[in-house]
Amino acid sequence: MSHPLYVAFIWHQHQPLYKSQTGQYRLPWVRLHGTKDYLDLVLILERYPKLHQTVNLVPSLMLQLEDYAAGEAIDPYLALALTPCEQLKAEQKQFIIEHFFDGHYHTLIEPHPRYDELHRQRQERGKNWCMANWTFQDYSDLLAWHNLAWIDPLFWNDPEIETWLKQGKNFNLSDRQRIYSKQRQIIKRIIPQHKKMQDIGQLEVTTTPYTHPILPLLADTNVSRVAIPEMKLPQQRFCWPEDIPRHLRKAWDMYLEKFNREPRGLWPSEQAVSPEILPYIAKEGFKWICSDEAVLGWSIKHFFHRDEVGNVYEPELLYRPYRLETAYGDLAIVFRDHRLSDLIGFTYGAMKPQNAAADLLGHLEAIARSLKHRQSNPQTSLEQPWLVTIALDGENCWEYYQQDGLPFLEAFYEKLSKDEHIKLVTVSEFLEQFPPTETIPATKLHSGSWVDGSLSTWIGDPTKNRAWDLLAQARQVLANHPEATEENNPEAWEALYAAEGSDWFWWFGEGHSSNQDEMFDQLFREHLAAIYRALNASIPPSLKQPVATRFTQGDRSPQSFIHPVINGIGDEQDWDKAGRIEIGGARGTMHRSSLVQRLFYGWDHLNFYLRLDFKKGVQPGKDLPEELHLLWYDPNMAMPNSPAPLAGLPDRASLNYLFHHHLGINLVTESVWFQEAQENYQWHSRSSRAEVAWKQCLEIAVPWADLHIEPDCTLHVLVVLADEGEFRDYLPENRFVIFQAP
Repeated sequence: MSHPLYVAFIWHQHQPLYKSQTGQYRLPWVRLHGTKDYLDLVLILERYPKLHQTVNLVPSLMLQLEDYAAGEAIDPYLALALTPCEQLKAEQKQFIIEHFFDGHYHTLIEPHPRYDELHRQRQERGKNWCMANWTFQDYSDLLAWHNLAWIDPLFWNDPEIETWLKQGKNFNLSDRQRIYSKQRQIIKRIIPQHKKMQDIGQLEVTTTPYTHPILPLLADTNVSRVAIPEMKLPQQRFCWPEDIPRHLRKAWDMYLEKFNREPRGLWPSEQAVSPEILPYIAKEGFKWICSDEAVLGWSIKHFFHRDEVGNVYEPELLYRPYRLETAYGDLAIVFRDHRLSDLIGFTYGAMKPQNAAADLLGHLEAIARSLKHRQSNPQTSLEQPWLVTIALDGENCWEYYQQDGLPFLEAFYEKLSKDEHIKLVTVSEFLEQFPPTETIPATKLHSGSWVDGSLSTWIGDPTKNRAWDLLAQARQVLANHPEATEENNPEAWEALYAAEGSDWFWWFGEGHSSNQDEMFDQLFREHLAAIYRALNASIPPSLKQPVATRFTQGDRSPQSFIHPVINGIGDEQDWDKAGRIEIGGARGTMHRSSLVQRLFYGWDHLNFYLRLDFKKGVQPGKDLPEELHLLWYDPNMAMPNSPAPLAGLPDRASLNYLFHHHLGINLVTESVWFQEAQENYQWHSRSSRAEVAWKQCLEIAVPWADLHIEPDCTLHVLVVLADEGEFRDYLPENRFVIFQAP
């Protein structure tokens, strides 16, 4: 029997519980993503009935969507949008100026002239200028545009929305009220549309533990040492496995209520799994779960290698379901292709939609070819049913795509609809027809998540550990009140469930930051305080102080993929997740002169990026040497390396190292030349598609494809300043900028 290549997309739709225990909504993201991301994703899919997919709706998200649909949720942003501008107080105006541009500039603000005009005023003239000069009309337009820009382009042909977009400015309170009504109309359709498409068989809807807790950490925080044995743990061990069935039961019951059927699939929060949680999941009645390829690799003691373009060398291990045996029956588990999921989540938004769609299809075709080469007759169709799982966040990535991903999805779906060799299926469809034939012993399942196969994103950092200690303390207080059951004191338990969610720990400490870190901190402490309040217990003073101590300056590592536009502007949103090295200061020649203030660096699947901020007014060829040279090597790969092709280099580390690649940049003309080291310490010129721009800063993008290296390589990069090939200075001092090829 021949088979197409089966592909299962799983879109994970999730927001934490922004609703405090007093009923107040603190942040607007359920409402804004509700008008931009949840409904359109399945409406686009509905146009292509041959294509089947899986969507995961987290219970805490559905609860909040229903509140907004009913008009019972008013967040601070919405309250301001519905306030007459004449009544705005000074602190409210400051909040609007600070937060009503939240959103990716290039896709949500720049395309709309009036919104962009107000943004440029804030960026170029400053927030204080806006406070002193903006009229009531300026505020009204900004309040309107912050809500309009978050309405998905799929709905722009709606007569009212079309009228507002053409109007562009001079919005009044009545306009803003009608925009809010339109938001509610869209949000009301989300859950019914998912139910409709599941009922006709095009969609499978799955669920997640109630408030998105990390189940392995609820069972025992010590499990985090499975992946990182030396991890520093919280002072108090959190070990409450009895909370796991509570989260699963509440998710199960809500699903039954919304969809009139039992769920089959469970997306474990953050794809975090461990042997201890499996019996609870199977006992509740779930049939399958999903996790990441890193977890599979750890479980079967196999590291997945990829070729230069990112395709797995061992596809027969990754692209199949596995069976997990438990005391309550078998569970199936599928493991996502991490790279393909990341390409959609973090990279394709920076590409032309047609090119991105073709690239994704090309990867799937390459997987099919690779699998064919492993069968007895590679010239025939696939002889076995293989399943490629692509699973990712279904909301945040589209903010970086043209028209919220519509052109990309249409291009990709059009190609797939005509392709007989690739078939999109729901996970349950595949498992019902082709149950897993390979078993992973439950005790061998690795304890980890989608992030590096570990749990370090949510525990181990001093701030994260402090939050776990606060949670453990509150959980013990609740246990000390056995009379407070879920039936007679639901307030205490709902507050606990909210505090056990993963999102608070995601934002605490190093690794992730947002424009709302303080509010996430406050929400977490509000949920904990509500536990004490519901028990008539004293609220600890520690809950009145922020969990996190924040530092906005200083060096930091990259926090996520970045996709900057290389125009020399240095847009703050483009680089807000980049690594940063402070250069200006009191060390070394460069530092004393402070010509270079700081260096930003980061990468995505297409390029690695550098940005240098110079002292204001610095000009190359006058105050600054006219050439900048990038020199780099991979310390873990055996390859030809050569001394830097520059004169006058001091004989000291790291200038006297041998390098494999060299990119020269003329800062005056912004022209580049690229060289690769060969045998006998020779340099050979190569073509390069590197981009360089300098206006307010220097921005550089170097394609990974220029380097001909495999994924997961580590590059050590040095930045050298020179005049006509003669060394002048280098940075950063006594260290390299380190890039990790994805």
